[in-house]
Amino acid sequence: MIRVLLVDDQAHVRIGWRMRLSLEPDIVIAGEAADGRQALELAATLQPDVVLMDVQMPGMDGITAADHLKEGSGACAVVVTSIFDDAATRARARAAGAAAFVGKQEPIDTMLAAIRACVHGQIG
Repeated sequence: MIRVLLVDDQAHVRIGWRMRLSLEPDIVIAGEAADGRQALELAATLQPDVVLMDVQMPGMDGITAADHLKEGSGACAVVVTSIFDDAATRARARAAGAAAFVGKQEPIDTMLAAIRACVHGQIG
């Protein structure tokens, strides 16, 4: 099973992700966080395989949190997602250690493929 931590400041986004990802037989939702700081705390205790994280959040943003996760145990992969799908945002996410970037406007299959690829060593 792939354990995923969902991180987005919008509760309705997390609900949507949880509902959709829960339909996948190989994915389980390990937990949810509303900002980067909470994501770091939960990642340390829950030890997810993948952190699915939005870029723009109050407090600590997703790119900063991804950078901190990279400096930590390194046991989980980060899939960054954002409505701001441009080359600069993608480059910042990669530089922070994100294994993948998926635009929020992309099909859910793209997100699922990124999550699975991280865990199976195909990216990251």
